[in-house]
Amino acid sequence: MWLHKKEGFEEIDKLSKARTPFLFITSFDCDKIFAQPLDDLNDDIFYKLEDWRNYPVQKCTKDFTFSKSPIDFDTYKKALDEVLEEIHSGNTYLLNLTFRTPVESSLTLKEIFTCARAKFKLYFKNEFICFSPERFVEIEDNTIATYPMKGTIDAHLPHAKETILSNQKEMAEHVMIVDLMRNDLGIIGTNVKVEKFRYVEKIKAGKKELLQISSKITAKLPTDWKDNLGTLLSQILPAGSICGTPKKSTVNIIKRVENFDREFYTGVFGVFDGESLRSGVMIRFIENENGQFFYKSGGGITIDSDAKSEYEELIDKIYLPF
Repeated sequence: MWLHKKEGFEEIDKLSKARTPFLFITSFDCDKIFAQPLDDLNDDIFYKLEDWRNYPVQKCTKDFTFSKSPIDFDTYKKALDEVLEEIHSGNTYLLNLTFRTPVESSLTLKEIFTCARAKFKLYFKNEFICFSPERFVEIEDNTIATYPMKGTIDAHLPHAKETILSNQKEMAEHVMIVDLMRNDLGIIGTNVKVEKFRYVEKIKAGKKELLQISSKITAKLPTDWKDNLGTLLSQILPAGSICGTPKKSTVNIIKRVENFDREFYTGVFGVFDGESLRSGVMIRFIENENGQFFYKSGGGITIDSDAKSEYEELIDKIYLPF
């Protein structure tokens, strides 16, 4: 079922060249790839990419319990300090530091998936789910667009929008990711443009509402992009917003500093419908490990990061968007 990196991208190339509608899923490091025609999908795999979905809208459970047991602050700060050392050494400028948190709920993974409100959702065989607010790339005609998301604040704080947009740390983090994604699109396309810079969206975060800052970047692809979609994707993965910059050294630091294997968390999933592509970044992610649920979350670290604020952001992102 899971293909290794080379075989996985070759299968995506094969399916897209045949104009066969398919679903693909990649792990964070792309060592595991799933690619299957939509007509052959297992009946325990469900996806939603905005208004593309393969399941009917269902009634949600109203009453539920949800609790989390995050790592302690000292453990988090130790890892963050290691990242800051790497930043001071010039080995990374921005790194997305994440942890996994044991969570408990009266709901099953499928029930959480059904009730969660998000633009991009995936349920995979009771193994994991994501309910992500973040697009990865979309391709219409010969134009590819990506929407890096960096910067989060509680929407109900006084002057929240002004505060997040004027925060220098958040600005620096966002600029670095936009620059990284511009470079990524420049590898596979031409006429790269930042069409929208730091626009604000409101998302539900359990009982909270968050303001999330995104940008839109576009490029023109060769007219034969459908013949080698897997090859194109392989050149821009992993998604810059969930690793950092520069990519190669930052991913190596992530694997050393983080205390768990990300697996499919912060990977990408998408659907090619025969003509166009939509995809999402697998954040807001819960996995089922022998009956124990783990919620994976984190945030971007720069030289100006404050440990307490980053720790609180990690915890704030552990929620069910009902």
